[in-house]
Amino acid sequence: MAGGFVGGELGRRAELYEGRITGYFILACVVGSLGGSLFGYDLGVSGGVTSMDDFLKEFFPRVYRRKQAHLHETDYCKYDNQVLTLFTSALYFAALVSTFGASPVTRKYGRRISIMCGSVSFFLGGAINAGAVNIFMLIVGRILLGIGIGFGNQAVPLYLSEIAPPKIRGAVNQLFQLTTCLGILVADIINYFTEKLHPWGWRLSLGLATVPATLMFVGGVFLPETPNSLVEQGKLDEARLILEKVRGTKQVDAEFEDLKEASQAARAVKHPFRNLLEPRNRPQLVIGALGIPAFQQLSGMNSILFYSPVIFQSLGMGSGASLYSSIITSSMLVIGALVSMSVVDRMGRRFLFIEAGIQMITSMVIVAIILALKFGHGVMLPKGLAVILVIAICAFVVAYGWSWGPLGWLVPSEIFPLETRSAGQSVVVCVNMFFTAAIAQCFLAMLCHMRWGVFILFAGLIVIMSSFVILLLPETKQVPIEEMSRLWEKHWFWKSIVARNPA
Repeated sequence: MAGGFVGGELGRRAELYEGRITGYFILACVVGSLGGSLFGYDLGVSGGVTSMDDFLKEFFPRVYRRKQAHLHETDYCKYDNQVLTLFTSALYFAALVSTFGASPVTRKYGRRISIMCGSVSFFLGGAINAGAVNIFMLIVGRILLGIGIGFGNQAVPLYLSEIAPPKIRGAVNQLFQLTTCLGILVADIINYFTEKLHPWGWRLSLGLATVPATLMFVGGVFLPETPNSLVEQGKLDEARLILEKVRGTKQVDAEFEDLKEASQAARAVKHPFRNLLEPRNRPQLVIGALGIPAFQQLSGMNSILFYSPVIFQSLGMGSGASLYSSIITSSMLVIGALVSMSVVDRMGRRFLFIEAGIQMITSMVIVAIILALKFGHGVMLPKGLAVILVIAICAFVVAYGWSWGPLGWLVPSEIFPLETRSAGQSVVVCVNMFFTAAIAQCFLAMLCHMRWGVFILFAGLIVIMSSFVILLLPETKQVPIEEMSRLWEKHWFWKSIVARNPA
């Protein structure tokens, strides 16, 4: 749990850490990870709602008329409307900005307060969206949802990484991804049923976002703050007490000393964002803050999640069938997350990244070939090819579900030292949300103009992503956070860079 600045005895006491898995620890993890359900529910609900006829008739009648004109045709361009995609992407632009407001809150007042602030904003956004009577209300609601996600995604991965023992940190941190995936699956199931409730089903889908927000706020009232954050705030007695409760033992001297030393080093840093630019933090900046969160979105996965109902409808499936197919793909995401949780601390981060890269590239190429040969000529796909297409998309989704999905949050949250952890996580969320919003805003236009070539583009990007991991990311499994900087000192590429400004 101790955080990151290595010097003197700091990081050499890790083998003396004691503790067991306690009920108090499990409760903290479950409640803390609920933040992922907000992100996941929105990812799942947005694509489903934007494919519902009642929603389109109310706010986007031109898209509805175009869709009806091509009802029995396949058409890449049915849903190409920038205001419609702004409905989705406005949330992520808001999250991008709000994460910089979340950083000082997370550092000064704690991870728990940030999580609760995020839940309040998300609740308000869901309520406004459910009652929207014009596009302005829709966009305002989306912005409030985005602020909630900005706070939640900034604080939750930090919370889970800090409260977890090093040996199971990977699995614990991936609770965030699991609840994200479950949120997507629940949203898809809800969309499947609300699509049949005319003309207000879409309002129910959007309004139910208030449920995970309420659960997270109520849970946050009882949630313990992480000992790391309490030490950072100077509350040493309370930090020791929470550490003993979480670990289930009074023998926490070694870990507590590491926490205090890491906090002293962190307090010496007056400008954490500027500190990110120092040579000793260059690996974390390039890998954790910039590379991994950008590549997580450039894989094309969130495009599949946002628009899977729209994609399947464009492939000639009916509205109900497209939402059913979305349930299948989101179920694959949950399966992938469960697989990742079970093996990440044994097989390691690099193995999952590399294996999934091969699987995702293959899947995207198969999708592109099928669409290039058979799709976009005003003829529905043959049933056999449609099944292969769904299987290829599922293979892509499940591979993402055990690699870039969870590891895209896990790896950045575990490699930053304490003095730059909150600032670093803000950059992570900012970069992630920027590329999420950009892809959300551009994907349907890209699908319209590039057609099947957009999937070849994503396959090419995954080749670059996988090469990035192979060359620059050392294995971090079971390495205590406070010892992480030693990985860079031994790495073939980073050792000469971090040596310019040794800690």
